[in-house]
Amino acid sequence: MTRNEAIKSLSADKLWDIVVIGGGATGLGIAVDAASRGYKTLLLEQYDFAKGTSSKSTKLVHGGVRYLANGDLKLVFSALKERGLIFKNAPHVSVVQSFVIPSYSFFSKMKYLIGLKIYDWMAGKLRIGKSTLLNKTQVVDSLPKIKTAGLQGGIRYYDGQFDDARLAINLAQTAQEQGATVLNYSQVTSIIKNAQGYVSGLQFVDNIGGKTYQVHTKAVVNATGVFVDDILKMDSIHHQNLVRPSQGSHIVIDKSFLGDHDALMIPETSDGRVLFGVPWHDKVLLGTTDTPLNAHQIEPRPLEEELDFILDTAKDYLVSPPTRADIKSIFAGLRPLAAPKSGEGNSTKEISRDHKLIESSSGLITITGGKWTTYRKMGEETVDLVAKKHHLPPEACKTHKLHLHGYSLEKLPGHWQVYGSDFAAIKELMSSNEDLAQKIHPKYDFRLAEVVWAVQNEMACKVEDFLARRIRLLLLDAEASWEAAPVVASTMAAQLGHDQAWIEKELSTYRELVDKYSI
Repeated sequence: MTRNEAIKSLSADKLWDIVVIGGGATGLGIAVDAASRGYKTLLLEQYDFAKGTSSKSTKLVHGGVRYLANGDLKLVFSALKERGLIFKNAPHVSVVQSFVIPSYSFFSKMKYLIGLKIYDWMAGKLRIGKSTLLNKTQVVDSLPKIKTAGLQGGIRYYDGQFDDARLAINLAQTAQEQGATVLNYSQVTSIIKNAQGYVSGLQFVDNIGGKTYQVHTKAVVNATGVFVDDILKMDSIHHQNLVRPSQGSHIVIDKSFLGDHDALMIPETSDGRVLFGVPWHDKVLLGTTDTPLNAHQIEPRPLEEELDFILDTAKDYLVSPPTRADIKSIFAGLRPLAAPKSGEGNSTKEISRDHKLIESSSGLITITGGKWTTYRKMGEETVDLVAKKHHLPPEACKTHKLHLHGYSLEKLPGHWQVYGSDFAAIKELMSSNEDLAQKIHPKYDFRLAEVVWAVQNEMACKVEDFLARRIRLLLLDAEASWEAAPVVASTMAAQLGHDQAWIEKELSTYRELVDKYSI
């Protein structure tokens, strides 16, 4: 999967069936679905794949226990089914994760058990585990750092965990293998319409090569997450905002604060939200918050009050809670929620995370909302609508049983697991060139061969692409990622044919980014 090959497919006289704007979970899912049906598909992403919200989730493939509590049964049913399909189609980047809810009253213990038994039942034949009651000793065995004063026991239940950015890269690769053209760093600048006022194409700038392109298409899909309104304003100057961002923030700490097996689920924090403590890539992720914002940006930073909220909540449950000095990295993602009408206030916790499909009078199709777990279903419904409205030849959805790139049932050690079937080729790179077997940082097992692989096969163009999303070092340990940046930059420059000036500019830009992920 290389940009040069993708650029070559942009012939001026080509008529695309579908052009997708947005290379996050939703857009990539649409591209895979459309291409697998045989439609001529182009996907354009302004930054890197999953640069925004789609690489900054809580790393859970889940039905949504919180949505069940809110009575949103339709979303939970759908998400539990999709969770099962992710396990079947991308087992190399997804895994069953056990969660423990500590209970400090008999009533809460029984309430959560009943709710989670319903959750299990709703998963049907795609159930991945059985919720069970735990006594106090069993809870402490599972979560050795949990506070025991007043502890009555707890519940263990099962949900899914995944690597969000790695799944996004696999979706881009799968779309390309199915015949789509996918391009990162391609910024849509205007929508082209025909004499009747219907969308007939796009203009975009290749932010790597600097060239401007025009493409012609039967249909355009706006799948840009919190940025959907920006595209809709290109379509109509009278557009009123559909979404308002809600920020979810996380902190990353050492696994010694919790353990490296069971995850902690706190179902009711001081303000009624859910908080997770999840083992992930040999660290622990604590989050998430739910803070309404008035503006969106591509690299949001957690607010000070969000960090305080997470640390203060952890203090209520952990014997030796983390402090700011213990934080390895912080990150925030923005959720596209329905913009509140006047008088609705700032509460976001009751708003459904279900998705919405909208057709503009110009024929532009917009999808907003939803969650990572349901990306495939969102893709299916979007392509169904596009095919119907734009008179594409009817083709049935094929993604229910489509194995994604990297599919493998083999269990690999450490971080190598996320490469799945690609691991053999990376291993061969290290065997054929011992220099590429060198670690990029003494504390972590990432190797130079992975840099080469990411450039040659995963469309990594910048130092950030590799350190933040091809591997996850920026999110796991921000300062360690900075220490690794020089050797990554020089290796990428050699692969891409860049000079010392490019290396220096990349390092300067990356340092600014690291500061946003550091306390």
